[in-house]
Amino acid sequence: MKPALAALALLLASCALPERDAPPPAASAEPVAAAAAGRTQADEIVAYLAHLRGMGEPALAAEAARRRREGNDASHVKAALALSLSAQADEGEVLALVEPVAKKDNGSRDLKAVASFLQAQMIERRRLRESAAAAGTRLREERRAAEAQKQRADALQQKLDALTELEKSLSDRPSPTR
Repeated sequence: MKPALAALALLLASCALPERDAPPPAASAEPVAAAAAGRTQADEIVAYLAHLRGMGEPALAAEAARRRREGNDASHVKAALALSLSAQADEGEVLALVEPVAKKDNGSRDLKAVASFLQAQMIERRRLRESAAAAGTRLREERRAAEAQKQRADALQQKLDALTELEKSLSDRPSPTR
């Protein structure tokens, strides 16, 4: 999961374009307010992701539910981020949140990039989960077949042992004299 978070941070960082002809920010009495005003949506999402990383499963679920109720695209992407960090998350639920944002033509590039990333991640997670389930089914079937072969081999060995005993007992008999 950490490589995915690092990739997300790099993706978001690459989405933010530096302002070329912008004048340098004026010194103000409140540098925090000036920094907050200059933050891009990508910066906000990366900070939100850092905030989420320290949360446990119940807190992630509560945060996702809270963000889902807000109803705007940014909140849906943030809810999807919270859900994607949860091990118990349903891929369909995350996809339902991010697909509309990823398909919008007029939305924020940063949000669209994160939504597309989450969409790809959830599709891959779903594919891996289905592959794991199929592999588990194949493994159970192979174990059943191996057990059946072992039982058959044991039965054949018992028959062979019985035939060997029968042959031995026949050869141990005294031969009839005529």
